[in-house]
Amino acid sequence: MSLFYLLIGLVLLVIGGEFLVRSSVGLSLKLKLSRMIIGLTVVSFATSAPELIVSIQSALDGLSGLALGNVIGSNIANIALVLGATALIAPLAIDKDFFKFNWPWMMAFSIVLYILLLSDNNLVRWEGGVLLGGIVIFLVLLIRRARKNPEAVNVEEELQETKWWKIFMFLVLGGLALWQGSELLVKGAVDIAASLGIPESIIAVSMVALGTSVPELAASIIAALKKEKAISLGNLIGSNIFNIGSVLGITALIQPIQINQKEWDY
Repeated sequence: MSLFYLLIGLVLLVIGGEFLVRSSVGLSLKLKLSRMIIGLTVVSFATSAPELIVSIQSALDGLSGLALGNVIGSNIANIALVLGATALIAPLAIDKDFFKFNWPWMMAFSIVLYILLLSDNNLVRWEGGVLLGGIVIFLVLLIRRARKNPEAVNVEEELQETKWWKIFMFLVLGGLALWQGSELLVKGAVDIAASLGIPESIIAVSMVALGTSVPELAASIIAALKKEKAISLGNLIGSNIFNIGSVLGITALIQPIQINQKEWDY
């Protein structure tokens, strides 16, 4: 039964992630945002929703190792699995701005998280506030750069003509699917971990993290196939940034994350 919960949870996360991606892109088009902004903000935030919901649910259930492991494992999966698979399907052209702004910000968030965890093996509320503050600064600087270098949006006509009511309907359906899917995923993962005697952190870094990375994988591959490479690459980098800044930041504000050092020695 635990495996059934796990599989159903993954399916709901995929469906919910797809709904959120399409509705988010439609919304961004209504607001006339560029492709890179779409990838780094709207799409990446939408595809990070599974990580956010799973981590918050895990923290509220007292499963801090699952919350943190989900984000760390998901970020690893985004770079190794999602970026690797996307590059195999369609080579990604990387411009200078990627190395000057996007990549350094992702690395900065990773280093800050490491320092915060290294000090006391905890992520308390004020540290969550620091991570969220970093997201605000990142978005402000990103918007300023976008205004200096405007870019025309070129996506399929179907998305350009999406009605407002459809956008909000997909947002609601996507949110509900992600919420229910996350609950089933966490329940299945914890039950499997308990039955096998495996620490929850290891399950989080593997099965749960891969499961919550599926929306990023689907969104990036679809974007690459449609020659929207800016959206694809922006989604990956933006998702990793949002995972650390918003997912762990919000989770720590709601419920401070405590780490079992023995489980993370590996």
